[in-house]
Amino acid sequence: MQSFAEAEINRKLTPDEKKSFLLEMFRIRRFEQTALKYYQMGGRMGGFLHLYIGQESVAVGTISLCGEHDHVITAYRNHGHALAVGMSMDECMAELFGKVTGCSKGKGGSMHFFAPDKNYWGGHGIVAGQTPLGLGLAYAVKYKGLKGSCLCYLGDGAVNQGSYHESLNIASLWNIPVIYIIENNQYSMGTSLERSSAFKGCLAARAEGYNMAWDEINGEDIYEVRAKTWTAIERAHNESRPTILEIKTYRYYGHSVADANAKKYRDPAEIEKYQKFHDPLRLWQSTLIKEGVLTEEEAKKLDEQAQAEAQAAAKFAEESPNPPESDIFTDVYYEVDQQTPAGRTGKHFFND
Repeated sequence: MQSFAEAEINRKLTPDEKKSFLLEMFRIRRFEQTALKYYQMGGRMGGFLHLYIGQESVAVGTISLCGEHDHVITAYRNHGHALAVGMSMDECMAELFGKVTGCSKGKGGSMHFFAPDKNYWGGHGIVAGQTPLGLGLAYAVKYKGLKGSCLCYLGDGAVNQGSYHESLNIASLWNIPVIYIIENNQYSMGTSLERSSAFKGCLAARAEGYNMAWDEINGEDIYEVRAKTWTAIERAHNESRPTILEIKTYRYYGHSVADANAKKYRDPAEIEKYQKFHDPLRLWQSTLIKEGVLTEEEAKKLDEQAQAEAQAAAKFAEESPNPPESDIFTDVYYEVDQQTPAGRTGKHFFND
């Protein structure tokens, strides 16, 4: 059996870097659990809340490989990616609370976290709507002559959307350094993968129809996630070629918190099995302990650190002010905010 721990990209990891992955996964999990707690209290958050619990190793493992000119864009289940790129819990939690201190000034909510300074472009609520945007980001990298890529995440429920397939066609035709990462958590809303998609082998294999490289990854193993994703990143950097990666994972909660049937279309025993035997946090912690990199006590302290940070973020969000009513028309169009000629005249597309 292949040991992905021995892959060159993983052999370079220091003990501190390995422990940092565990801390990042703890941070995502505790952030999500804290957000769920306050959402269920009522009156604090509006809109939907799509939790990333169970999928933490995917965002942490893939984003840990990003360099200066690598970009990230994802769908509505975007909190984990946001924290993985380095966004603070404070700005993310405040956004959930709709506060002016949020990363999108309280105007985006759960599905629209953004951090352009960290090459993080959201957070998109339209299924597969981010896939052509990810293509565009990667195109910009190539157009500027930079060695980089765009990691574009989507769920298994998005793979049948036309915009995704149109993007794949252009990505291969124009040699665009985009990496489409299918986070296959096995359910598109309330529909199982087998009932929603026709495929042979796996979803990533559809890449063959577009003359693209592809791979399938066990999302529980950070070593495998990093090793196989790094191959795709090198392909993007050095050959300017796209890749589809399908990462097998599992979400513990419903499609969103509003999904009242999460334990009806799934056997509760199935959820329990994944929590007990396939939890990425437990597995990575166990791996590090076996390697002698971490002790049980150190792991406990990392978890406590993440919990304290999440609680502090909730306090920060509660105490932050709401956006002023005077801001209701700002942040709609860049041209208007910046008072460009188009913004002053309203002529965004035509001169006549």
